[in-house]
Amino acid sequence: MLQEQYKIAGVVIHGEGRGKELGFPTANVILHKKIPEGIYAGTVTLNGKLYYSASFVGQAKTFQRTEVNLECHILDFDKDIYGKWISVRLYKKIRDNKKFESVESLIEQMKKDVEEIREYLAKES
Repeated sequence: MLQEQYKIAGVVIHGEGRGKELGFPTANVILHKKIPEGIYAGTVTLNGKLYYSASFVGQAKTFQRTEVNLECHILDFDKDIYGKWISVRLYKKIRDNKKFESVESLIEQMKKDVEEIREYLAKES
């Protein structure tokens, strides 16, 4: 049974578009509370429908960013939802935020993160 650690709701805003460039488009929401940085298994609710997500909270250290963001890669989802209200639930932190030596190593880790999150959410749901 999934037990949420954090719940955030807000309007999807434009980010820098980096997630899409890396093959992992994200829904970005302004973070109004302190949440430990890292990668989380989560869900996103949009228009009453629940989706699994791999969510990032933190500074994009690999890209020398200092602002803390919430970015949700909604699994198996490819629609324009800018300006839409979503509810994000974060369940399990699967790893800490870290700086990668290359974009390629970040992408490889993101693939592993998504697979681990899929397995966790399938097992716990």
